[in-house]
Amino acid sequence: MILLQCTQLSKSFGTEKILSDVKLEIKSRERIALVGRNGAGKSTLLKILTGELSYDSGQIVIPKDVSIGYLAQNSGLHTERSIWDEMMTVFEPLRKMEASLRALEEKMSEPSQKDHVKILQEYDQLQQDFKDKGGFQYEADTRSILSGLSFNHFDYNTSISSLSGGQKTRLSLGKLLLSKPDLLILDEPTNHLDIATLTWLEQYLSGYDGAVLIVSHDRYFLDKVVDYVYELSFHQTVKYTGNYSKYLEQKAARLEQEMKLYEKQQDEMKRLEEFVQKNLARASTSNRAKSRRKQLERMTVMDRPKSDDYSANFHFDIRKQSGNDVLTIDDLTLGYDGHVLFKQANLRLTRGESLALIGPNGIGKSTLIKAIAGKHKPLNGNITYGSNVTIGYYDQEQAALSSNKTVLQELWDDYPDTNEKDIRTVLGNFLFSGEDVLKIVYDLSGGEKARLALAKLMMQKANLLILDEPTNHLDLDSKEVLENALIEYPGTLLFVSHDRYFVNRMATRVAELSQTGMTSYLGDYDYYATKKAEQAELQRLKESETPVNHSSSNTSDKTAKADYAKSKEQQKVARQRQRRIEKVEQAIEENELTISELEETLCDPDIFQDHEKVSDLHQQLETAKHALEELMEEWETLQLDEEGS
Repeated sequence: MILLQCTQLSKSFGTEKILSDVKLEIKSRERIALVGRNGAGKSTLLKILTGELSYDSGQIVIPKDVSIGYLAQNSGLHTERSIWDEMMTVFEPLRKMEASLRALEEKMSEPSQKDHVKILQEYDQLQQDFKDKGGFQYEADTRSILSGLSFNHFDYNTSISSLSGGQKTRLSLGKLLLSKPDLLILDEPTNHLDIATLTWLEQYLSGYDGAVLIVSHDRYFLDKVVDYVYELSFHQTVKYTGNYSKYLEQKAARLEQEMKLYEKQQDEMKRLEEFVQKNLARASTSNRAKSRRKQLERMTVMDRPKSDDYSANFHFDIRKQSGNDVLTIDDLTLGYDGHVLFKQANLRLTRGESLALIGPNGIGKSTLIKAIAGKHKPLNGNITYGSNVTIGYYDQEQAALSSNKTVLQELWDDYPDTNEKDIRTVLGNFLFSGEDVLKIVYDLSGGEKARLALAKLMMQKANLLILDEPTNHLDLDSKEVLENALIEYPGTLLFVSHDRYFVNRMATRVAELSQTGMTSYLGDYDYYATKKAEQAELQRLKESETPVNHSSSNTSDKTAKADYAKSKEQQKVARQRQRRIEKVEQAIEENELTISELEETLCDPDIFQDHEKVSDLHQQLETAKHALEELMEEWETLQLDEEGS
């Protein structure tokens, strides 16, 4: 069933075109990502689809019985109600039905009631309706969602007005999920979520009964959740099948194919034009030249394929290398106003490491790196720096970037000995060009402030970079540029990030912060997640053991270990099978592209007249088709094994 369809949608703000001929279709249970650069018009399109903004032309069709839920960016709840009371407003009709049931029960309990049979029938029908609409589980559903969004440790009588902005946004998301609309439209739902909450949300949305349309810069999240991607670029949308990683592959292949077709047409046009110029004046070849000219005139000229792959271009360097021991933390305790966030944290950071600091929201990750950067005083313990260590600190809030200076002045005032041309070059590398350098810093968007902060950081040339959520406010392309720059960085990295894709690419070690200290895992995020799952499984097995006597306890222990070993082996086989499925799918796509190119080449008149080349191409085509058949058979076998496991 089609839940929403828009065609030829256009929108402008004054003379600035935002959307032009946009097409979008959402069917039941589809999970769709809307991606594009910052400023491409993604949020504008969502507001148009939800009726918050008007549009200039086009058509939006939404069936009357389709319900839509919309979460805008940073749309927190603003109310004096308690957490629980606010969540219960979603179920007002159910609570009224519940009150009616209680009233009917009181009537049925009265011995003098004359219409007992009629009341009983009414009660039975109302109770069935109440059950069908989830009346017996809505409180359990509410507790489950509040727990998933990390409110399980809260007193549900807490007033929402006393919560932080991020907590209010999470509650707004929870309220929307409880309403269970046919179509969920989420604009950056992963903001303000820690890794544990992100994982829960992925699982929830994957099993959601309705359809989901998501705008997000979290690539790991998109890979886990979505099965279609609409790219919004140059005011229009292009649809791709698959998750975010598949979209990148398909986009690259499409652009390459379009460029080949464009270049082929350009070569053909050049060849025809040269023939016309050489032969039009000669009587013997004039007619053929005129024929070629008509062929040129009838030709639909392709536009050169466009790509919006303009990105920031920068790298981080150092002035002087540090010693091998960069940073040592001993028995550190941090907190505010007598409130302890964590205690007895220990850490040793050596030169060249890239350490990701993770943990739940509120545990003190940002406070810790502020203390390391000298911006917060510890309650107890020591922070010791190695020789020649210079620190570059990136604040996720860009709190220092709120001046009334221009962008040019903001950077130049920090480095007054650098000439203006070089300052402008640096700003240009961070996409501040032309009149952009004269923008007032206070008026910059979150993404622009992030790029300016990174420009200032790059100019420091520090050998220890401390980064607090560096990918916040950056679009997907800018994130990739930042990752590539940090991978080439010759110094030491310590960073806090909820972006698991970023952590996977950057981290050589993961340190998990808890109230009682810090635990290190030598590897990336996927390794950390695997080790945590193993620890949880071992703990579950340990708790499930029933020590009746010493002998049975030993037997139980051996059985548990054997079961665990078997489970681990099954998981290993499943992972290997999944990796093979991905490789086979990639090979299938490559073979299909090869077959398509060969078939297109065979249709070329110049090639068709060369019998030897045609024979060779036919042989290549048959080989490719045979390989494709074998790959398809292997893929089907692997899928059957996957379903049976």
